[in-house]
Order: sequence, then structure tokens, then C-alpha cells
Amino acid sequence: MRPLRLFFCAVTIFSMVGGSWAEAGLTRFARIQALAKTGMERDIYDPGVQSPKAALFSRDGAKLYINALEGGQTLVYSFPDLKPLAVISHTFGASDAALFQGQTTVFGYAYFHGKPGAYNQFLGKPVEMATSHEGRYLWIPYYRRSFDLNASSPSALAIVDMQTDRIVRVMPTGPLPKYVAISPDSKQAVVTHWGDNTLGVIDISAADPQDFKYTAHWVVERKLPTEGVKGNRDQFCGFCLRGTIYTPDGSTVLVARMGGGGLAGFDVASGRYLGTVTDMVGNPRHLVIGRDGEELFVSGNQSGLVGRYKVADILKALRQAQGQRVAGPGGRVLAIGRGVRTIELSPDQRTLYAAVHLDTRLVRIDLASWSVSESVEVDPFAVGLAVSPDGSYVVTTSQARETGGIGQSVVIYQALPAASR
Repeated sequence: MRPLRLFFCAVTIFSMVGGSWAEAGLTRFARIQALAKTGMERDIYDPGVQSPKAALFSRDGAKLYINALEGGQTLVYSFPDLKPLAVISHTFGASDAALFQGQTTVFGYAYFHGKPGAYNQFLGKPVEMATSHEGRYLWIPYYRRSFDLNASSPSALAIVDMQTDRIVRVMPTGPLPKYVAISPDSKQAVVTHWGDNTLGVIDISAADPQDFKYTAHWVVERKLPTEGVKGNRDQFCGFCLRGTIYTPDGSTVLVARMGGGGLAGFDVASGRYLGTVTDMVGNPRHLVIGRDGEELFVSGNQSGLVGRYKVADILKALRQAQGQRVAGPGGRVLAIGRGVRTIELSPDQRTLYAAVHLDTRLVRIDLASWSVSESVEVDPFAVGLAVSPDGSYVVTTSQARETGGIGQSVVIYQALPAASR
């Protein structure tokens, strides 16, 4: 096991160019962890940080949300003073029935585990997060329900009112929903099912989450059967659909095929599967599109690469694919380390950050030069990443390989801007 590093001061690198500081570095600002009380300044012990998977800032940057997958909780902290505000529990009993509106499944998915009549009594394991309705609602999909050990049965997602930090509705999903994407106009959401090559489409045009409803079930090439699954469906997931994003005009949904490679596309208006562009970084996991809609960035997990592609070229290739796999236009790639997981753009669109899992690094990429401008060591097994709305802070989540292992922490870095002398 690697030794635990408790330092909070990374070297800040400055280079003098033309009388100004041209580059400022990433500095450790604070940490929230479930390892032990250390007594160190801004080292917050929180036993609820069990396998932290994702982090997200509220739109105004005043709150930080942390999904603790194995703990079955979402932790809410004020920011930047990091005072605990709320714990959103993802454990449901009989008294929570109203949250489900009487629904236990969708699209005819059958349960192969669990007790009939009590399917909505479970602990949900929260994965990623997304917001809708101008930051009013937080969407949290559950990796699986606690009784579904091989992830063959339908799971669920929670919708949280971010004004009260309370769950206001729980909707059923297909197997292993690892990602939710929201349309630019907040009128549609898609839930990406890692478990069977499909996406669930939800009409969220209403103001009240109680009125949200499923409208379509999209399939990438072929839907996998869930009956008779042997072993954990997490490892036998077909195309292992993961990162999902709408193009800025809302016309197309792009989906990363982490298993087998490539980028799938759907026409939103018709729901038609367009095909898959295969000329991508291998093992694509996370997708980010620049604010101007011109470029797509893709993290390649096993390949250790980040890819950079022209959105217009990708859409042209998909529109001509006729539901098939096509080579596509290609793009530029950059090697940054083993296990590239979450990537995020800075608000000024000049920098791309990446959480590198196996090399345990936070990497900063300068987009103008398309090169690594900084790489700092983080707590082991970094997986999630979030950038504050003003770009001043970057958060990484370090997910332990097993409950109780090293790496159960959330580290906040201050991203110091360039300053004139």
C-alpha cells in the first residue's frame, strides 16, 4: 500500500515573462476525508465520505455536493468555509413510498432480486450528478439498489430540490444508470444505462418534478438481456455506455462507449440512433463540449489519453453513418497518464482539468498550446472532479479500491490565477 500523504502545500510554480507572472499553480486548500482525525488545519474528518464518486458545485458556488457511493449518502458542505449543511440519505423504507409515485420499474424491466412488494425499500449507491431548471434540481442516479448484487435488475435515480437539499422524487431506471445528461433548455433528460446499451428519455419540461415522465427508450445497436446474468453486470456491460452530453443546440445526444470504443449519437427530435464514430481515444469515459459548441473533449480511461475533436465534423460523420460504425474525422490526442477519468473545462475555457486514477494525479492542460501545464499528486485513486463556477477551486474525489482502504477523501485545490506585478 502506498504511504498516505497528508501535506497541504503543493509547490506553486511561477514563471516570469515580460514583467508579469505568467503561470500560477494548484495549491492544496482543504481536504474532507474518512481516514482519521489528524488535527491539521482544514483537514476535515467525516466518516460519511465512503467511496466518494463525484463532486458538484451549486450554480452560485456556495455549496459543494459529494456523492459517497458506498455510504449511500450525498454530503452537502458550504463553500468555501466547508461547514456541513446536510446529509442526503439514499436509504428508503416503507414510509418513503410517496416519493416513488407507485412506480417500481420502467420499460418493462423485470426484477431478478429483491422482495416483491418491497422493491422500493433499499439503499441506493449514488454515482454522478447533474442539475436542471437553472440549478434548482439535482439529479443523482443509483449505481444499483442494495439488494441487486449483480446489477441485473432496474435501479433508480433521485431528484433533489437544491433549495432544501431534500429528495422530492425517485424514478425507476434500467440497470446500472451511471450518468444523467440534461438538455440545454432543461426540457429533457437522458439516463444512460451502463448495464444494457440503452438510454431512458425523460420529459422534464414541467416546473414540478412530480410531472416528469419517461417518453422513450433508446438503444445503441442492440439491447442486452438482463435475465440470467451471471457475475456482476458491471464487468459484463456490453458497450458500457458512460459519458453523455447534448450538443449546445440540443439537437444531438452523444454517448461514450467505454466498452468497445467509439462515440454513439442520437437525433433528439426523432430519437433515431445515428451510428457510432470509432476514430476516438480508446475506452472513452467522459465528454465535455466547450461553451461555444465547437470542440468536444473526451477522456480515454485505459489509453491514458485525452482527445480533442471538432463537433461539426463528428456530427457530419454521424449524420452520414446510417446507423453503422464509421471511422469519422479523427482529432488531436494528448497523453496525460494512466486511467483518465473525469475531465472538466475551466469557466474561461482556457484550461482542461483531468483526474487521473491510476497515476493519482490532477492534471492541468493548457488548451492554447495543447500541452500539460501542471500535474500534481493527489490522494490515491482520483476519479471525480469539479471546478468552481468562478474557476478559483478544483475538487478531486479519491475513491478507495475497497471500503476502509486508502483514498477515501475529497481534496480541494486553489487554482491561483495569473497576476500582474
